Amino acid sequence: MRFILRFFGFLFSIGAMLFVLLSAAGAYFYYTYSQDLPDHAALANYEPPVMSRVHAADGSLLAEYATERRLYLPIQAMPKVVVAAFLSAEDKNFYKHGGIDPEGVVRAILTNAKSGKKQGASTITQQVAKNFLLTNEQTFDRKIKEALIALRIESTYSKDKILELYLNEIFLGTIVPGRNLHGVAAAALDYFGKSVHELTINEAAYLAALPKGPNNYHPYRQTQKALDRRNEIIGLMAQNGYITKEEAEAARKMPLGVNP
Repeated sequence: MRFILRFFGFLFSIGAMLFVLLSAAGAYFYYTYSQDLPDHAALANYEPPVMSRVHAADGSLLAEYATERRLYLPIQAMPKVVVAAFLSAEDKNFYKHGGIDPEGVVRAILTNAKSGKKQGASTITQQVAKNFLLTNEQTFDRKIKEALIALRIESTYSKDKILELYLNEIFLGTIVPGRNLHGVAAAALDYFGKSVHELTINEAAYLAALPKGPNNYHPYRQTQKALDRRNEIIGLMAQNGYITKEEAEAARKMPLGVNP
């Protein structure tokens, strides 16, 4: 009996020491990577660059000038189908996690190990951190800083605000040469000639395919890949309960419908 008690006492001591060491390592790790992080409070005063427009005396639009075509919409004005498409494509647990999605990390690791297909695990909050406050360099240090900033953003801003920033800032490609599209409202106009409120399920799903790499799903140069990814997102929307199976089947049969 005494031997058993000593054995468990030994295990407890080892566990306690490991806990202390891991805590110290974690504190050092956090301190090291939290130095010189960009100020996430800058998001509160974010003023996106918008287009300059020249109007005639009668009010008609003569010209637009902008290197980034962008129309800013508050989250309350975002159509549900658009929100559903982007959440399904990019971060289905957005309203559940605290900036980092453990389920998504595990899923990405398993997918990468099983198929060799590179799958990311960045949440929408992490993408906001990268797009607004960091560079696009693919380094371990940047990913760590991205995660730390995402945690700070989540502790400071509401989920709706974070999603609003994401949907208005995300780069969605270039359909007209020389005009970069940022945000779903501008993309809806250039890709489909529609207001964002007029988008159908299949159109919203196509736009939600673009953040992973607009050139990978270009409507003219990569038409089949664009259709496949769009249809995959439509399936995810049905799987997540945003649309019915019947709606998904009908949406999959539609062409891309992008402006020629």
